[in-house]
Amino acid sequence: MKNKLYVLAATAVSLLCTGCAETQIDQSDDDKAIATPLMGWSSWNAFRVDISEDIIKNQADLMVRTGLKDAGYTNVNIDDGFFDERDSTGIMKANAKRFPNGMKPVVDHIHGLGLKAGIYTDAGNNTCGSMSDKDRAGVGAGIYGHELQDAQLYFGDWGFDFIKIDYCGGSHLGLDEKERYTSIRESIDQVNKDVSVNICRWAFPGTWAEGVASSWRISGDINAHWNSLKYVVGKNLYLSAYARNGHYNDMDMMVIGFRNNSRVGGEGLTPTEEEAHFGLWCIMSSPLLIGCDLSSLPESSLQLLTNKELIALNQDPLGLQAYVVQHENEGYVLVKDIEQKRGNVRAVALYNPSDTACTFSVPFSVLEFDGNVKVRDLVKHADLGSFAGNFEQTLPPHSGMFLRMEGDTRLEPTVYEAEWAYLPLYNDLGKNSKGISYAYDGEASGKMKVGFIGGQPENYAEWAEVYSDKGGRYHMTINYSYGKDRELELTVNDSTIKIHSLADDDDHHQLTVPVDLKPGYNLVRMGNSYNWAPDIDNFVLAKE
Repeated sequence: MKNKLYVLAATAVSLLCTGCAETQIDQSDDDKAIATPLMGWSSWNAFRVDISEDIIKNQADLMVRTGLKDAGYTNVNIDDGFFDERDSTGIMKANAKRFPNGMKPVVDHIHGLGLKAGIYTDAGNNTCGSMSDKDRAGVGAGIYGHELQDAQLYFGDWGFDFIKIDYCGGSHLGLDEKERYTSIRESIDQVNKDVSVNICRWAFPGTWAEGVASSWRISGDINAHWNSLKYVVGKNLYLSAYARNGHYNDMDMMVIGFRNNSRVGGEGLTPTEEEAHFGLWCIMSSPLLIGCDLSSLPESSLQLLTNKELIALNQDPLGLQAYVVQHENEGYVLVKDIEQKRGNVRAVALYNPSDTACTFSVPFSVLEFDGNVKVRDLVKHADLGSFAGNFEQTLPPHSGMFLRMEGDTRLEPTVYEAEWAYLPLYNDLGKNSKGISYAYDGEASGKMKVGFIGGQPENYAEWAEVYSDKGGRYHMTINYSYGKDRELELTVNDSTIKIHSLADDDDHHQLTVPVDLKPGYNLVRMGNSYNWAPDIDNFVLAKE
């Protein structure tokens, strides 16, 4: 870092916005029970629109017979393809050839097995199957223009518990995502407020989604090929701030169990790749939806999908998504609290997406541990021993290692990366070329930063759980770039300072300011109400 500036005083200004205390309380409420990610099976990857009553009932039966239900997979979701034409009043009819007895008997069969039933629609007028699979029955089958009517049919008359809402028709019409999904949620709530909604917009749609859906897709469709898996994981590596309060980033249906299946694309994954696939979906708290034909599920894949120790990471009551704490060479190290926040037990993943072997050397201090650390391999169900100082491992290409670590002492964190921050105005829709975003920066810590902060009071980066054991005065060192003609508004709990003395160029720099933290969780925000703020790499805390 260049031109280290020490800013020991700054002018206090009014708090940027109200509600900071409420945000902090919500985020740190350890006792509040939350919903865990959805687990189940979905029809699209294996069957696309070629589904039927017999197929769905058989897959539901197999959920029970294979032990998947007992492992926690409780949903049977019917995707695109159940439609027929609407009648003269606009009421949707089930496809007479595929579901000759209608949908209610299928739902009753699923419920009779102690499972939940899911259904599908599009936020626009036409479904994805009507476009990708030329299924004419999907033309006009979307919920647009029929919201309350379809909600009553699907969740009142037929009794479904879950719905995936696609966006092919909405995209074709150029509709507004927030308006469409919010309107649909309101219509569903008039019938059944307990229905779980999944937004399938193929990109992180925006922070508004938390008020509408239990989960939201963050990428395009997955296929059974490592490069596809790598793409999906890459889209989710820096979205941990949005998995909260029982709402989750959806990494798509899993492609475990596929072997050269032309419907889903790709030649299938190796056993090592499948382990990485499932482990990452678990530690990143994605919904776990099996996508293969359960009648041909290999035994090795079934054993993986029912791995209780990995599932426990996904279904952990804290409902947290692992975040990246180290990115060196081609490898990533991810971590999250499990069982108890700020406790001595954490889940850790070593992830090697590259085509060559990768060696990891992970200091336990990066994981906020001191002293001896007990390490358990959750894939192999094996205790690896007790370690001190660091943990080293070499992983083959296309692989992951998933660990439970228990340390003697939990350290107070000192580094907070920008890519861990919650960005209220962030989305991945690509409609705003100057929208706030997580961006690659090879000179930044972890090779990532947050750019395009500021320009309006609502456009800030927020760290809602900056932790101090005992509180007191700290020096906060902020690492940044692009300081020319910019200013930074820094809020710590209920006080804000405006920092004018930024470097007059686009290079990487750092500045240090004194801040007061209270014991426990503190809220930190960085922005600029009426001008751009600098790009933020991270901030580092040092107790006086």
